[in-house]
Amino acid sequence: MIYMPKPFVIGVAGGSASGKSTFCDALEKSLADFSVKTFHMDHYFKPKELLPTARAPITGVTYVDHNHPETADLPRLRLDLANAVANNVCGVIIVEGLLTLWDDEIRAMLDLKLFIDCRADERIVRRLRRNLQWGLSFDEIANVYLDLVRYRHDEYVEPSKWRADLILNGSETPEKGMEVIMSYVSDMIGQKVRAEKNMAAFENARRAFEGVADELGLKTEEDVVELCKQVRRERRLRHDGGGET
Repeated sequence: MIYMPKPFVIGVAGGSASGKSTFCDALEKSLADFSVKTFHMDHYFKPKELLPTARAPITGVTYVDHNHPETADLPRLRLDLANAVANNVCGVIIVEGLLTLWDDEIRAMLDLKLFIDCRADERIVRRLRRNLQWGLSFDEIANVYLDLVRYRHDEYVEPSKWRADLILNGSETPEKGMEVIMSYVSDMIGQKVRAEKNMAAFENARRAFEGVADELGLKTEEDVVELCKQVRRERRLRHDGGGET
C-alpha cells in the first residue's frame, strides 16, 4: 500500500516586489521531489470591471486598487486550496500573495507561514524596474505607489508579518533559510507519513478484530473479557501440562 499523507501547505506573503515570486520559484524547485502545486493570488484577480477603486488620501486621485482584499476572488482561492488538500493532489502546496497571511481562512489551512521582508525603498526600485518593462511610465508607477500602494501595505500586508512562523530576508536569496525550510518540511512530511501509517494499521486491526468478534459471537465488552479469561486459562493448562493428552 502507498501511503499518501495530506499535502503540507506553505503560505508565503510579503509586500509588493518583496521577492515573493522569486522565492516561491526557488522553493518549488527545492521541493520538487515531493511534487509541488503553487497557488498565486494574482491569478485570482477579479475581472477589470469588478476591481475596486480607491481615492488617494493626499492627492484625491482615484485609482483601481490592486492591493485591496476585494481585488482577489478569495472565496474561490479558499475553495480551490481546500479541494487540493482534501484530494491529496500533491505532496506540498504553496500559496503566494500579498494577503496570504491576512486572510483568516487561508491562514488556518497553512502548516508553515512565511513572510518575505524587504525595505520599502528597495521594493519601490524593483517595482519601477518591473513595471517599466511592462510599458508603464515612471510617473504612473511612482504616483500609484506613493498615493495608494504604500498605504495598503501598511494597512493589510505589514501587520500580517507578525502572523508568520518565519520572516525571511527578501533582499537576497535566503539560502540558509531555504535549508531550514527544506529540513523542516521533509521532517514534517515524514511525521505525517508515519502517523497515517499508524492510523491505517490501527484501522486494519480494528476491522480484523470486529470480523473475529462477529465470527465468535462476541457482542459486548463482557463477552470479550470472558473470552480473554478463557484463553488465559487454556494457556495456563497447556503450560502446566494439564491440557495435553
